Amino acid sequence: MNLLQAAAVVMVLTALAHSIVGEKRLIAPLVARDIDLLAGYRAMLVRFAWHYTSVLMIMTAALVAWPGAPVTLVQITGVAWLIAGLFDAIATRGKHVGWPLLTLAGLLTLIGAGE
Repeated sequence: MNLLQAAAVVMVLTALAHSIVGEKRLIAPLVARDIDLLAGYRAMLVRFAWHYTSVLMIMTAALVAWPGAPVTLVQITGVAWLIAGLFDAIATRGKHVGWPLLTLAGLLTLIGAGE
């Protein structure tokens, strides 16, 4: 395993820990009770997370459009967008404005990757 592969493993483990531990220690308690776990920096944290998600979307767009990007990586990106769109549609019963764009981006990416 080279350094880039090791870095990728660390990134995935960090993402999994962030998601699982965050859900258990932050999201679930906030939803279950009306407590202020984040004290004075809640607005900054929410704003950061929201906009960082946008940065990540732009990064995936760059990946998909990058000449010579590995087809499998482009396909994985397309699947991720498609799943996000379909999940959003189901979870919000089609009420969230973002699901059509997420789904379309995934479909276009998958179709384009096959050309």
